[in-house]
Amino acid sequence: MKSLAHKIFATTMALMLLLSTVSWTVDKHLCMGRVMDVSFFVEAEDCGMEMAGQFLDADKHHCCDDETFTIEGQDDLKLTWDDLQLEQQVFWVAFAQSYYHLFIDLGEPPVPFTQYPPPLLVQDLNILHEVFLI
Repeated sequence: MKSLAHKIFATTMALMLLLSTVSWTVDKHLCMGRVMDVSFFVEAEDCGMEMAGQFLDADKHHCCDDETFTIEGQDDLKLTWDDLQLEQQVFWVAFAQSYYHLFIDLGEPPVPFTQYPPPLLVQDLNILHEVFLI
């Protein structure tokens, strides 16, 4: 179970690193306000209305738009301990220390009264007071 959780965690972290460092470009082709095509990494295909616009007056009947937006990936992945403020450093040290102590095996707790014998019963008090569990 521990190795499966470790593999899942490692795969998740690798995917997060990949997705945060890759730049994404999304291109949309809009015709009369409706999305006709969406494309990642390349230019979206047009709807064919551009050719029809050549025969008509292009200034009056222009109905198509292309929208492009780019999500820039992270380039600088080196984070040093000196980049953190003092409060953040104290927090991370305290967090790591408390998290580390969750997994320390303390073993069996010592029993302080193992050397002492139990008290001698002179009379059985349950029978003396007629108290029975039913």
